[in-house]
Amino acid sequence: MGIFLGRWLALLLLVCAPLQAAEDGAAADYINYIELKPFVTNYGSDGGVHFLKAEVTLQVSSPEAHHAVNAHMAQIRNDLVFLFSAQEEENLQGVAAQQVLAGEALKLIQDTLTKEEGQPYLSDLFFTSFVIQ
Repeated sequence: MGIFLGRWLALLLLVCAPLQAAEDGAAADYINYIELKPFVTNYGSDGGVHFLKAEVTLQVSSPEAHHAVNAHMAQIRNDLVFLFSAQEEENLQGVAAQQVLAGEALKLIQDTLTKEEGQPYLSDLFFTSFVIQ
């Protein structure tokens, strides 16, 4: 019975070791996305009525980053609303201008997280929808 149990344990270790290694590798390759509620704000200072609707998704690379973003979500949303509403129409026309705005939004959030958590945490920021009117 002792030999059978020893072989069974050896077989169990052979099966479980690759699973544990895969889990460790998965933790190193962690990528997750946080979809924010849509932003709708007015923008521009030319006296006209202009609206912007943006759906933003944040990319994080660790569970700690995910937690940090969620812990400071109110401040992140506030900062993004102010950033979006401060734009002028020429800053929103075209894909290149929207990419610049996405870069500014990414840096803004990274600066907030660095100030509050000591690390920028955020890997990337995507506009999954962007409509101006």
